[in-house]
Amino acid sequence: MIDPAIHQAVVLAVFATALATIIALQFLTAPYGRHARPGWGPTLPAPMAWVLMESPAVLLWLGVFAMGSNSTQLAPLVLMGLWQAHYVQRTFVYPLRLRGGRPMALSVIGMGFLFNGINAWVNAVQVGELGHYERSWLWSPPFLIGASLFVAGYAINHHADAVLRNLRAPGETGYKIPHGGLYRYVSCPNYLGELLEWAGWAIATWSLAGLSFAVFTAANLVPRALANHRWYLETFPDYPKDRRAVLPGLL
Repeated sequence: MIDPAIHQAVVLAVFATALATIIALQFLTAPYGRHARPGWGPTLPAPMAWVLMESPAVLLWLGVFAMGSNSTQLAPLVLMGLWQAHYVQRTFVYPLRLRGGRPMALSVIGMGFLFNGINAWVNAVQVGELGHYERSWLWSPPFLIGASLFVAGYAINHHADAVLRNLRAPGETGYKIPHGGLYRYVSCPNYLGELLEWAGWAIATWSLAGLSFAVFTAANLVPRALANHRWYLETFPDYPKDRRAVLPGLL
């Protein structure tokens, strides 16, 4: 049995990490992808980096969930399916389909690995042990609204990633202007999709654990979307000026 007080303390630590992250990202841009730069230590190829960094969100999550008293109940299993649908794809499918990804610094991988481990534990304990999710939860308004947002965000995220991937032929590197889908309105619909996913997760689980991850996701991805948007505008003179960074018509 997990001590709820310990779990709550770790959840509050995730909220604190979100605050620290959004403050830090006002002064620097995380050095990976198009923003990769020297000075952050040794690097690994992008596919290997993503698998290592994201693996706790799949493997640790499953291990912690399996030990919970709720792990054989239907509603927690459905919630587990939502989480794993995102992270199995992000950990083991997305990296293998990358085209021209830049190497990632071990320091960045380490920070991501640590956060993913903590966040996986927090949410797996919530769903697998501490939460109260009876079968009837599956037709409750929070679950139906949250799961719908999650699925919509998942679809947006996948389509946006596919557009980016198809901009490059096999073996090609470099960046181009993406078009189609929500790229007509924002520079980073992949991040918009993740924001919707984890907002949906917070609602579907109706928990502080889920909310802490949704808040962290926004603290991390909104500044990065703004940085990517500035990069596009500075790099491509013909970049569409009516696009926003991540929220259509707003931001």
